[in-house]
Amino acid sequence: MTLNDPLAACLSKIDNAEKVSKKQVIMEGVSKMIKAVLAILQQNGYVNDVKYEENSKGGKATITLANNINRCGAIKPRFKVKLSEVEKFEQRFLPAKNFGMLVISTPHGLMTNKDAKEKKTGGRLIAYCY
Repeated sequence: MTLNDPLAACLSKIDNAEKVSKKQVIMEGVSKMIKAVLAILQQNGYVNDVKYEENSKGGKATITLANNINRCGAIKPRFKVKLSEVEKFEQRFLPAKNFGMLVISTPHGLMTNKDAKEKKTGGRLIAYCY
């Protein structure tokens, strides 16, 4: 099975597993981008643990869920966002102020919207989670 957007498939799989209260999700074909997004989700308490196994098909990730996610997903198209526009996209993708997070790809690497505001940088929107 070929996937056009592996990150969107991963986040959709996590979202669906959260809805049916599963404890773990296994993802095949894990890229650097997916690993970075999962690390951010783990730092912010949305995912408990992530274990990686390397194989010839890009690796496998076993994700232990924290049951803290109401909704998560990839943002498509990957909008360019200036520092001054971050607030507008927070209102579009997040349900309330200071609730949830956006993942933004910046010149300094992937980070949340709060970190991007602190570092005063923009980038491209990758995902949202709340």
